[in-house]
Amino acid sequence: PPIKGLSDTDYWTSREALDSKELPKELAIIGGGVIGIEFASFFTSMGVKVKVIEMMPEILGAMDKEASVMLRSEYAKKGVEFHLNTKVTEVNPKEVIVEKDGKTNAISADKILVSVGRRAITKNLGLESLSIETDRRGVRVNEYMQTSHPHVYAAGDITGFSQLAHTAYREGEVAVNHILGNEERMDYRAIPAVVYTNPEVAGVGKTEEELKASGEYYNLVKIPMTYSGRFVAENEIGNGLCKLLTNVNGQIIGCHLVGNPASEIIVIAGIAVEHGYTVDEFKKTVFPHPTVGEAIHESLYL
Repeated sequence: PPIKGLSDTDYWTSREALDSKELPKELAIIGGGVIGIEFASFFTSMGVKVKVIEMMPEILGAMDKEASVMLRSEYAKKGVEFHLNTKVTEVNPKEVIVEKDGKTNAISADKILVSVGRRAITKNLGLESLSIETDRRGVRVNEYMQTSHPHVYAAGDITGFSQLAHTAYREGEVAVNHILGNEERMDYRAIPAVVYTNPEVAGVGKTEEELKASGEYYNLVKIPMTYSGRFVAENEIGNGLCKLLTNVNGQIIGCHLVGNPASEIIVIAGIAVEHGYTVDEFKKTVFPHPTVGEAIHESLYL
């Protein structure tokens, strides 16, 4: 991103952060999205003083806001310093200059990690010679992952739609199937999003914020993950959270989890969202006991 002083500062991206052989004493992370928060989790567990600077009112962007607040609260207890509604105006090797509510402040750090501004690289690929259209996100594709050139397909980060490995994998499958004559379409309704922190956060389908913004009717069921005895036995952190969202027809349209192992069990709800299962239909699925995933099953009865 075009931040004053960044080009003259030895900053980290995720690549340099992973390659480093030494730990900083103070780490300022510019960006409170998934990557930034995952690195905040790692470095604070290594004893580094972490400061997260986020321009939006809450961390984790488009993820469920209640889940985001729960995770931020947990990491604030661990000593992570959060600066929300805060804009970075300048950096230098020892501090980040920020602006909030019209006031300027300096946040000290001996290393800066930039986890915002990542975008698809579309230059020098010969796209122009094939008249392949791009937009501000990346290469434009249709529901078959086909570009504006009928014999060229694109999948993964270059489309700029979803910078997730599992999304790219599915996009690649759709592209190959279409090349082979199968009219399979890419469906983004049930792409799971995971934050690999401790506790983990995961979500699939619609969020409350999306539904409220669109004015769409929804029903919400919310329970603590402690409804699962196994969760209680295996986790020391909080009560966790299981949120299930359904539409006017009783179909499951979203699920959001806080607690380990959210990354493993969110796929259960993802299957329901993908296939449009109603609560009554999904109740018939037998969940093994004891499992953490039973929390999702319990929420179907409330």
